Amino acid sequence: MSAETNDRGTQLEVEIRGLILDPVSNTPIVILQKPDENLFLPIWIGVFEANAIALQLEGVETPRPMTHDLLRAVIERLGGRVESVLVHSLVENTFHATLTLRIGDGSTAEIDARPSDAIALALRCGATIRVSAGVFKEAHAIDFRDGEDQEKQLREWLESLSPEQLGKYNM
Repeated sequence: MSAETNDRGTQLEVEIRGLILDPVSNTPIVILQKPDENLFLPIWIGVFEANAIALQLEGVETPRPMTHDLLRAVIERLGGRVESVLVHSLVENTFHATLTLRIGDGSTAEIDARPSDAIALALRCGATIRVSAGVFKEAHAIDFRDGEDQEKQLREWLESLSPEQLGKYNM
């Protein structure tokens, strides 16, 4: 696992562990995981963003460009590239992220984005996805026990949440 420190604190590289549906609200959740650790961060996302992420994870090619494919093409055509995504904060129960773009002249630009859109774009561009260490703490990431079925533990955790806890994070 790689960690990086900048003005937003320690950033931990994560992987997408998968997409699941919240059993109560049927809202999609993207699960981020710190590699080689049992620490998971669930982020409730919209249906369209979940579809965009799922298509890319499954390697499905669409006959026409989807929104995130279009955005990637525009960035590339203008001589830029998506370097990384950072889920940097949790403000009033809403996750916030930024895209870091490398511009054609070598400079960088940070663009505000919803984590779901940023993740969908990062997947298409092969960009690194990071989460600030503080977000893992503030969002009460799930730390599963070693040696047990993580999917089962995740399902049990979701089923144990009250409706108030399920509404804890906004898209």
